[in-house]
Amino acid sequence: MKRLVCVVVGLMVITLHHSGLAQQQSFPFDSIAHRFAQTITLQELNEHLTVIASKDFEGRETGKKGQKLAADYIARTFEKEGLPPVIGDSSFFQQYTITETSWEDPYLQVEDKRFNFLENFYTLTSWVNPSEIKFDEIVFAGYGIESEHYNDYHQLEVSGKVVVILSGEPVGEDSIFLATKTKEPSHFTSDFRTELEAKRQMAAKHGAKALLIIDNSFEKNLNRYSRYARMPMTALEVKQPKVTVACIDPSVGMLLLKGKEPSSLARKIHKKEKPVSLTVKRKGVLAFHQEIDRLTGENVLGYLEGSDLKEELIIITAHYDHIGIKDGLVNYGADDDGSGTVAVLEMAEAFAEAKEAGFGPRRSMLFMTVSGEEKGLFGSSYYTENPVFPLRNTVVNLNIDMIGRIDTAHQQAPHYVYVIGSDRLSTELHQINEAANQRYTQLELDYTYNAPDDPNRFYYRSDHYNFAKHNIPVIFYFNGVHADYHKPTDTIEKINFDVLTKRTRLIFFTAWQLANQDRRIEVDVRGK
Repeated sequence: MKRLVCVVVGLMVITLHHSGLAQQQSFPFDSIAHRFAQTITLQELNEHLTVIASKDFEGRETGKKGQKLAADYIARTFEKEGLPPVIGDSSFFQQYTITETSWEDPYLQVEDKRFNFLENFYTLTSWVNPSEIKFDEIVFAGYGIESEHYNDYHQLEVSGKVVVILSGEPVGEDSIFLATKTKEPSHFTSDFRTELEAKRQMAAKHGAKALLIIDNSFEKNLNRYSRYARMPMTALEVKQPKVTVACIDPSVGMLLLKGKEPSSLARKIHKKEKPVSLTVKRKGVLAFHQEIDRLTGENVLGYLEGSDLKEELIIITAHYDHIGIKDGLVNYGADDDGSGTVAVLEMAEAFAEAKEAGFGPRRSMLFMTVSGEEKGLFGSSYYTENPVFPLRNTVVNLNIDMIGRIDTAHQQAPHYVYVIGSDRLSTELHQINEAANQRYTQLELDYTYNAPDDPNRFYYRSDHYNFAKHNIPVIFYFNGVHADYHKPTDTIEKINFDVLTKRTRLIFFTAWQLANQDRRIEVDVRGK
């Protein structure tokens, strides 16, 4: 009789677990979820982090030895937990390439006069095709704009030529913008980077091989971009731009145009309210040679197939890379983001054990540790542009970046976590996380950094944002910054494992609910 009662109770629990009743804002206590949450332990988090944040892993800089060691450790952990490889059915690694590009003495030569980089002209490595461009004539194409009402390229042949244009856009009488025929400027000049890209696209459309922009705010923009122009640029590997772009001092523009003042040409366009063009015989060279190093990074994917709703996917992420060795010192990255990485490993184990015991999730789970975050969110960007599983089937991304420490604002009340983005796309997601916390973990959920006007802009600074850009609801769990952020002193001895365990369990309970309720959460908020 006692055994029969146990079977009946167990069936009732399973029914509740899979019924979707728990999706209400205050869902009932789920003994199965609670049971497997207990497999997330302080001891195992510590064991994993002792490896991940060890000296042997050399700070886990993307593309370097330590990152490869960490990727291998994570993959072996997923394999041990029974998660199958999903990349080509044989690998846990989604590989991508990043480039580190630096200059090799760029210069601009006109006739016998040589102009210096970051003195007479500026550009960024990402703005140019690394080559030497020789020219014997220059085409002046006004403002380089093409629109319904105004076209600098009308009946102008620039294919294979170096094109010189003015920054800004033309304005006629009564302050009417010629490109729009209104008092509102066109999209070409909404901001300088947008202007540069739009004008480059126009030049590329007409076959130009280089575009030199006479910058009427040269000194200001030189000061603004010189820091970025000097440093090596790191990016996901992309095709080189078809058109090289550089910004030049008006005095250089005047020399290129054989003494014609740019301001005078601008006044002529404004007065005539139509384009002005010139072809000028000039010999010269644009030399933009670069040194390009290519590095390979890996996202490590652990997949757990769901049951009746297996086509839908819950993705839990953390970045396992850090900033490596600087000035001979290892940056261990125990909190950033070793803490999030080991939380993902423990949740993968908890869900895998639940499935083995017959309580697997209805929706599929992807436990993904990404690299390249510290260099520009590269790993998560690559995944969302090259998804292994269709993004339309992705229900949510729960992202974890630094959950092992206590910031100065919470020294007296350490049982908290910052929650960012939970209500930006789905009010239901926000409610589910709140209810999971109320029912199981009772942490203080601090929404300080979720404010739209947060000056730190944390919502845009971790891997969840690449999912949010695709209209996928997200939560970013975070403990706030501390004095050891991006320093060699971010070590395991400073991790609060009690709080780390509790925060990890909150994320587990939220993921459990999202994976098992009847219907997927709705996207009911316009992205913000």
